[in-house]
Amino acid sequence: MNLITVNKALEIVVNNSENFGNEEVDFINSLGLILKENIYADRDFPPFDRVSMDGIAIAAEAFNKGQRSFKIEGIQAAGSPQLTLQNVSNCMEAMTGAVLPKNTNAVIQYELLTIENGIATINLATVKSFQNIHLKGTDKKQGDLLVKENALISAAEIGVFAIVGKSIVKVAKQPKVMIVSTGNELVEVAENPADYQIRRSNVFTMVSLLEKLHIKAETRHILDDKEVLLTKIESLLNNYDVLIFSGAVSKGKFDFIPEVLDELGVKKLFHQVKQRPGKPFWFGKKNHENILGTKVAERSRSTVFAFPGNPVSTFVNCIKYFYPWYYKSVGLNFENKQQAILSEDFYFKPEMTYFLQVKLNQIGGELWATPISGKGSGDLANLADADAFLELPDNRSNFTKGEVFPVIIYR
Repeated sequence: MNLITVNKALEIVVNNSENFGNEEVDFINSLGLILKENIYADRDFPPFDRVSMDGIAIAAEAFNKGQRSFKIEGIQAAGSPQLTLQNVSNCMEAMTGAVLPKNTNAVIQYELLTIENGIATINLATVKSFQNIHLKGTDKKQGDLLVKENALISAAEIGVFAIVGKSIVKVAKQPKVMIVSTGNELVEVAENPADYQIRRSNVFTMVSLLEKLHIKAETRHILDDKEVLLTKIESLLNNYDVLIFSGAVSKGKFDFIPEVLDELGVKKLFHQVKQRPGKPFWFGKKNHENILGTKVAERSRSTVFAFPGNPVSTFVNCIKYFYPWYYKSVGLNFENKQQAILSEDFYFKPEMTYFLQVKLNQIGGELWATPISGKGSGDLANLADADAFLELPDNRSNFTKGEVFPVIIYR
């Protein structure tokens, strides 16, 4: 069988991204989601001439005529309506964040003053007009674009939403995802496995990987029984945008997933990729059709990622393929351009793309990758010792210290 290359597999996956529509959410719940509208300034920022230091506000002209001592006429507090300096030979105490009092145009901070008996004396040789004043509209003007559509919402964007009064924001709707494990050898995390059993782990690894994308995935376990698989997977296809499988996609006698998906009308787009680990990866889609106007599914299409069951294979494939598919689906422009330097010679014989587990170190401003020896794709514990996967090309076997390769960082 001719294996598909990693680059071709990734191209097919990304080209089969989906648009799940938009929804409106409370701005405080939008962290990590993708913005689907432009955000504009609803007024000038700052919206008034703003005092930027605690001190006194004066008319600079009085100082420049030689006056150094000023009678305190009142206090302009932050959050209070604008006051007016009645006598330009006087001053007004003004607090940080307050509107600048009328008839004043300079603020002198308290550290440069001597205040006695209601008189403030300025201990400064020169005063400039508008010093320590944040002028109205110098940051943004009303109507200015503040955040562009398709931005990944971070704490900074949350702050912008708040300051412009955008309490509800339009975001890309997250896909509804089900992660399915198969296998009679798997038991629940809290159980004591028999000598021939292991605890479920892959699904929870993937739940956590998807949580980084702010996707709340559900999980299900199905035994290796073809009829049971057919019934339960058919229901899942009708109710979820994405199914992610872990296991039962290789050549074993109980690896029913490809056969079951085919019988359920899921179109295979590829099966088996020229890579290690993760070679048996199966990817496909199912179009749901309406019959006589009756909706037979909750969504028009379902996308299926069927990853091999070995933990490292599942892990690397989820990051390498599902992440870019998700980014494209929600409209986020993302391309992994991170690279690292191989810290020692490495040899890998099969002509496959190899995802080498590495430990990363910053040395002299450069990112170096040191191979972490493991026991193969089933060595889940080895993932905790590494930081990333160094992606080695499939057209060679010898890799030399000092060479630079793409790196997929997961820590």
